[in-house]
Amino acid sequence: MSTPTRDFPLETAIVNDPRWAAVQARDPEARFYYSVRTTGVYCRPCCAARLARPENVQFYSSCEEAERAGFRPCKRCKPNQKPIADQNATKISAACRQIEESETPPSLHSLAETAGMSDWHFHRVFKAVTGLTPKGYALAHRAKLVRKSLSKSGTVTDAIYDAGYNSSSRFYEASNGLLGMTPSSYRTGGAQTEIRFAVGECSLGSILVAQSDRGICAILLGNEPDTLVRQLEDQFPKANLIGADADFENLIAKVVGFVERPSLGLDLPLDIRGTAFQQRVWQALREIPAGETASYADVARRIGSPSAVRAVAQACGANSLAVAIPCHRVVRNDGALSGYRWGVERKRTLLDREARP
Repeated sequence: MSTPTRDFPLETAIVNDPRWAAVQARDPEARFYYSVRTTGVYCRPCCAARLARPENVQFYSSCEEAERAGFRPCKRCKPNQKPIADQNATKISAACRQIEESETPPSLHSLAETAGMSDWHFHRVFKAVTGLTPKGYALAHRAKLVRKSLSKSGTVTDAIYDAGYNSSSRFYEASNGLLGMTPSSYRTGGAQTEIRFAVGECSLGSILVAQSDRGICAILLGNEPDTLVRQLEDQFPKANLIGADADFENLIAKVVGFVERPSLGLDLPLDIRGTAFQQRVWQALREIPAGETASYADVARRIGSPSAVRAVAQACGANSLAVAIPCHRVVRNDGALSGYRWGVERKRTLLDREARP
């Protein structure tokens, strides 16, 4: 039996095509198709089938184009169907709606059964898509309902039951972590909560540092001290805001020192208030070393939710602890600086400062 002659010019052209590298890497993000002459099928770049010889490969931009050339869809990667990631996203979106519309949180088994998956596989996929476990998502949704109900219901107890909690004691066990304060204080906009603050100056302009009894709850940057104070008042509309004393001046000096020299670190307790998803993002930001950057997509992958790039950007924008939670270290995929709550120039200055040895 004779061995077919290899088409070296064609092989060289395919190997030098950047799409061939995506096929070799089985890149799930690549958006094209390739056919294999010896099998008569066409595949996605991420297909787990045995890698074909490059001289037998041809690339296509659509399934229709590959089929017009006489190739049939691979039964393994099913290129003519929606990508598995899109299928999973649709199923998890439906599960999220099921959780949100249920009076009591559905069981893991019932959610998995509706999605047509095993309990274990559904749990893993749900966390990959949303960044939370099904139980965590249900808790976060209930906390959102409680925050909404606290501003409308006649009593705290009414708000708790309106949000679907069958036991007020069960909610109170987690309320401080969910709301950042007691339900009564949250309902009154932080009333009876004391927050000390001071405004100083640093190389980035004016800086406001605020501290609750749990730790630093705000680090704000800007051009006008009065504007920063108003922002703090908007954040805690009914809290008892107390101007700093001499001891607090030492704390703000530490924060300013950290802004000027990031290598010093900031070893101070933080009062971090946000949704479960926001806190996952903010923790990932704190793990980015000084002098390094990450893209929004990188952060989304680090928290196990690669499709939540837009939500990651929104969490960065909601950060009220400038520098301490280093959202300035997040850049676009091409490395360009994108929007920053306190101004792109401040972001550039912080990154340049951290890049110095």
